[in-house]
Amino acid sequence: MRARVPKNMGGNAQNMNSMIRQAQKMQDQITELQDDIEAREFTATAGGGAVQVVMTGKKTIKTLTIDPEVAKDDVEMLQDLVTAAINEAVAQIEQTTEDEMSKITGGVSLPGLF
Repeated sequence: MRARVPKNMGGNAQNMNSMIRQAQKMQDQITELQDDIEAREFTATAGGGAVQVVMTGKKTIKTLTIDPEVAKDDVEMLQDLVTAAINEAVAQIEQTTEDEMSKITGGVSLPGLF
């Protein structure tokens, strides 16, 4: 039994070259987006602003600010607020990456790229 390829989906050199150019363009856009996101800063707060974290797109903490009043109180609560702020910043980075990457890929998930 032979598989039939639709007429417009033939494997001629022009179609293949066009697909390769499109894939290269998409790869260049993805690389550019990844570099752009890594250069950005993401800010998240917890406890009504008592804890603020600024994180780069590389998920590196740039600054951590804690209201001195919170530091005087319960240490466990402060730990929870710091954790919440960091987790929120990471979530922002991941959501931004996913949203902007889907604009390039047309919503197709490309595992391993982000």
